[in-house]
Amino acid sequence: MQLKPFKEIIAMSKEKIDETMAGPRARRIKAQAELERAELENEIEGLKSQIEEMFADKDAHKNFTFKPLMEKLDKLALLERREKQYAKVLKQLFPEAA
Repeated sequence: MQLKPFKEIIAMSKEKIDETMAGPRARRIKAQAELERAELENEIEGLKSQIEEMFADKDAHKNFTFKPLMEKLDKLALLERREKQYAKVLKQLFPEAA
């Protein structure tokens, strides 16, 4: 990397310096959003497993109530909607990666 002369650097406006940092900041924000989306996907899969486990026990039907199932299904629906929103927002904010 060739450094700019100090005289040129101090002559740059704050806006110009901010402009040169836009790319790295955008990549950091995108990576953060992708990490959060991956965490959501992991939580979704874990919740699906929990729902399946509710029925895996052969004695589960003896004391079965719908309320815990409904609560897990509601949470699953919310997480799935949120994950789709992440995908949509990422596509809109970073169309070059789509």
